[in-house]
Amino acid sequence: MAIINGFRDLIVYQKAFKISMDIFEITKSFPKEEKYSLTDQIRRSSRSVTANMAEAWARKKYVKHFVSKLTDSLGEEYETENWLDYSLACNYVDKQTYDKLMSGYDEVRKMLIAMINFPEKFCR
Repeated sequence: MAIINGFRDLIVYQKAFKISMDIFEITKSFPKEEKYSLTDQIRRSSRSVTANMAEAWARKKYVKHFVSKLTDSLGEEYETENWLDYSLACNYVDKQTYDKLMSGYDEVRKMLIAMINFPEKFCR
């Protein structure tokens, strides 16, 4: 088992960070009229997934705080899925790109839920 020195060592963080960066690149091609709506929303929520993981890590001494921030991260993950649904429906992303991003978030979601259900593996 790998030693986890910080939140950046968490595989779930690494996966979510990569997806967020993929979303950033993809949204560069979204229409200008979406700049302050869909583009901004999906970028913010995808980044919040990892930001909340970082905050959770800072609070891992307190199990309830740790779980609370991970729950926030999970909520942001679901919100990002919602914006991806709109991106597909508006034809801003193709089905293959959508499926790839959703598959990645499926993994992230499962990992977050496992961390929420078994926080003692991470908390001291």
